[in-house]
Amino acid sequence: MKHRLQFTAKKLVRMALLLLGVSLTAFLLMDASPLDPLRTNIGQAALGTMSPEQVARLEDYWGVNTPAAERYLGWLSSALRGDLGVSLLYRQPVLTVIGQRLAVSVWLLVFAWALSGALGLALGVLAGSRRGRWPDRLIRGTCLILYSTPSFWLALVLLMIFSVWLRVLPIGLSVPIGGTADSVTLLERLHHAVLPALTLSVAGLPGVALHTREKTADVMDSDYVLFSRARGERGILRRHVVPNVLLPAMTLQFASVGEIIGSSVLVEQVFSYPGLGQAAVSAGLGGDMPLLLGITVITAALVFGGNLTADLLYGVLDPRIRRGAAKG
Repeated sequence: MKHRLQFTAKKLVRMALLLLGVSLTAFLLMDASPLDPLRTNIGQAALGTMSPEQVARLEDYWGVNTPAAERYLGWLSSALRGDLGVSLLYRQPVLTVIGQRLAVSVWLLVFAWALSGALGLALGVLAGSRRGRWPDRLIRGTCLILYSTPSFWLALVLLMIFSVWLRVLPIGLSVPIGGTADSVTLLERLHHAVLPALTLSVAGLPGVALHTREKTADVMDSDYVLFSRARGERGILRRHVVPNVLLPAMTLQFASVGEIIGSSVLVEQVFSYPGLGQAAVSAGLGGDMPLLLGITVITAALVFGGNLTADLLYGVLDPRIRRGAAKG
């Protein structure tokens, strides 16, 4: 128990340093952007009709004349107190905007993450146990094609098939057009989330499947599996293969949290899904520095939290790690 607490404390310290570096990098990239927030959000024509005093007030609002170091240190001091600032575009607290958008995206991301992991593990074990045969060649070829396919292109293809040709799924948005928030049912929300979630799960599946295939093939060539076959044991996959490939697959699955969140940015744009990814695009193009930094820090914390969860689950799933930690 003591070892786990020390391990978690070290991980949390690393997480704090990581979030500091991520926020600083995002700020410097945003500050170096050639986009002018005034021209982007107000327009050159509207700026030409304003008085110098009005333009000066807008520049103060968007922080154009404030030194970069002063802006970042001011944001950092507020963030350490739990205040991520106010969104310049939505004129609401950043945590409020992120909470609203994350509530829309969370079920989408969780479903895609779970489905890609389950299918990736099953297909990887099937391909590795049938190495060189037609199931292996079919699964490996399909995964290689999907692995090299951009997520936004895959989203366009699925949109064309299921929404335009077959007309069985909605073409976009998270709720029916014209419906109020009170009148939208849970079934309607799930219906609108099927296509984005399917796109994200298919985009995250190949990595898990190909990695699991290699681990399964290694286990199938091991001496203890050969000995089990010689003894005529049944259930080799369940007793020997799956327990040995589960930990590496779990590590890769939790590490894919960042990949799925990154893919959701483009996928939500294709489907006009008002989630956290679309908010990040709007903040980047609109020069909303507080909102972009808040989204960056929170998504980085989610990715790091996924990796930490995988490390802690190691000791739960593998007794050898618990014994090694106790001896250490």
